[in-house]
This record gives sequence, structure tokens and C-alpha cells, in this order.
Amino acid sequence: MSVAEQLENLLQAGLNIQHIQLENESHMHSGPATESHFKLVLVSADFEGRRLVQRHQQVYGLVAELMQNPIHALALHLHTPEEWVARNGEVPLSPTCKGGSKVDKG
Repeated sequence: MSVAEQLENLLQAGLNIQHIQLENESHMHSGPATESHFKLVLVSADFEGRRLVQRHQQVYGLVAELMQNPIHALALHLHTPEEWVARNGEVPLSPTCKGGSKVDKG
């Protein structure tokens, strides 16, 4: 089972998810890992009444076994259904990686 599938399974088991979008962004980063950097967009009524930091803690708690190894970075975009509608489903672009061997040292 891929890391992405494991991640989705853990999230599905712990949250009432209305929308999930998981993007493998490992190709944007240096190093040999092919499943190490992800962007997660998650919409759940379970986030209602929770501050952003509480939402992040909740998600990181669900996927803790995958963090550090094999997942190095997980960008979280967590919304309630109402917030998602207000955003028109728009998600910010991820920044370009500035670390490791992909840095222009010239």
C-alpha cells in the first residue's frame, strides 16, 4: 500500500470527511524519496468550533505513525464545509522548495 493510501485510510478512519484532496509534492523537493512531501486539503464538519491549531493537532494525531518516516512534510489546508464553500474550493499553491540539492548555488 502506498504512503498516500495509508494516509487517506488513517484520515478516513478518524474523521467524517466531506472532501479530501491529497497531492504528492515529493517531486518538488530534493532527495530520493518519492512519497515524502504531501499537500492535504481536507473538509470536515469535525473541524467546526475548532481553532486552526486544534485542527492541525487532530490531523497530526491521526497520522502520527507516518510522520518523520516516511512522511517528511505535510502541508495542511483544513476547512469546515462552510469555510470551503466560502473559499469556492480554492487552495493556495505550494511554494517552491528552497532546500537541498535543488538550490541554485551559482
